[in-house]
Amino acid sequence: MFITMNSILSFAAVALLVIGLVGNGFEMRKIRLSVVKDEDLTSKNIFLNKKNWKWYALIAIALILWVISSNTNGSI
Repeated sequence: MFITMNSILSFAAVALLVIGLVGNGFEMRKIRLSVVKDEDLTSKNIFLNKKNWKWYALIAIALILWVISSNTNGSI
């Protein structure tokens, strides 16, 4: 059984994507529960909260790794 660079990148991409999506879900839940006013509970405020940017970066890195692993032909 050979472990190629494509399989390693694919596994890392899936792992980072799952971690990013689950972490973002928990973070958004904490933000939603911490808001006491109804007018502050708009989707714009939740999605643009500074606490979410680290999860968005993790998801973006996962997508970049996924594209790299799908575009290489094993010559790395």
